[in-house]
Amino acid sequence: MKRILTGVKPTGIAHLGNYFGAIKPAIELSKNKDYECYYFIADYHALTTVQNKEDLYEYTYHIACTWLACGLDPNHVVMYKQSDVPETFELSTILSNLTPKGLMNRAHAYKAKVEANEKIGEDKDFGVNMGLYCYPILMTADILLLDSDYVPVGIDQKQHIEIARDVASYFNKKYGDTFALPQELISENVGALVGLDGRKMSKSYGNTIPIFADETKLKKLVNKIVTDSTLPNEPKSLDNTIFKLYKLFGTEEQTQQFAQKLKTGISWGEAKSELFTLMNNYLSPMRERYNYLQSHRKVVDEILRNGAIKARNLAKQTMQRVRNAIGVVKI
Repeated sequence: MKRILTGVKPTGIAHLGNYFGAIKPAIELSKNKDYECYYFIADYHALTTVQNKEDLYEYTYHIACTWLACGLDPNHVVMYKQSDVPETFELSTILSNLTPKGLMNRAHAYKAKVEANEKIGEDKDFGVNMGLYCYPILMTADILLLDSDYVPVGIDQKQHIEIARDVASYFNKKYGDTFALPQELISENVGALVGLDGRKMSKSYGNTIPIFADETKLKKLVNKIVTDSTLPNEPKSLDNTIFKLYKLFGTEEQTQQFAQKLKTGISWGEAKSELFTLMNNYLSPMRERYNYLQSHRKVVDEILRNGAIKARNLAKQTMQRVRNAIGVVKI
C-alpha cells in the first residue's frame, strides 16, 4: 500500500472553500483501499501566526471535530496531532543542518512576505519569524518521518513537496539511501470556490461561509450573496455565485432543474431560498455530528491518542535509521 500524508493548520474556522477544496477530496481519497492515510493537525506549524494559547487550543479541537464530522473514519485513517510526535522536531533539527539557506530564500511564503515588506518600504525581514522562514524544513520532517509516498496539495503548495524531495536527496547523497522521495498529489478538478462577493472564498476577503454555521446564520449568509440587477421573470446567466454554489451541493438532476429555473426567470430571492434549503439539508447532519463531538471531547482525545501511537511507531523506526546514518548511534 502507498502511504498518503496530509496536514491541516489549526489557524481559524473552516469554511466551505476548505471543505470542497481539501477536506472532502482527502476523505474520498482515504476510501481508496490502495492507500494508507495519515492525516495530522499541524499545531506547531500554526505557531507562526497563532500565538494565543486559547485560540490554538480551540482551533485544534475545531479542526479535529471538523474532519470527523465531515466523514473521516478513524478506523481507516490515522489522525493525530503534530505535537504528539516529538520525533518530528528532532528530524527537523537534523535536516536544518543539510538545508541550504538559499533554498529557504526561494520558498514562496518567505518571498511573498519580503515582497510585501519592500512595497511598503520596510526592511525585507520585518515581521518574519524563524518559524515562517524554516516552515518548509518542518514540513519536510513531517513528510519524511512517516516515509510518505504521496502528499495531497494544491498547485500553490507544490513547491513544498519539491523542497522535501531536494532535502531528502541532500541527506541521501551525504549519508546513503535513507529516505524515499515523496511525490505531490494534485487534484486537477479542484478549483477555487467562490465566496459571497464572487471572489475566491477566503478569510482574508471576509466572504466565507463556515461549514457549521447554524441555520439562522447560514440563511443570512446566503442572502448576502452578491447578484446582478436582473429582474424577476428575466433569464439569468449561469455564470453567477448562486449557481456555482448550487452545483457543489446538488445532484446532477437537481442542478439541471435549477439551471432551467434560472434561464426562465426565477427571482434572485427565490434562487437564494432554494440554495439555502439545499445547503442546509446537506450540512445539517455534519453540523449535528460536529456539535456532538465538541461536547464530547474525550471521544476526540481518544482518536488523536490512538493516532499518535500509530504515527510514533513509524516515526521511531525512521529516526532509528536516521540516527544510525548520521552516527549518533550504531546498529
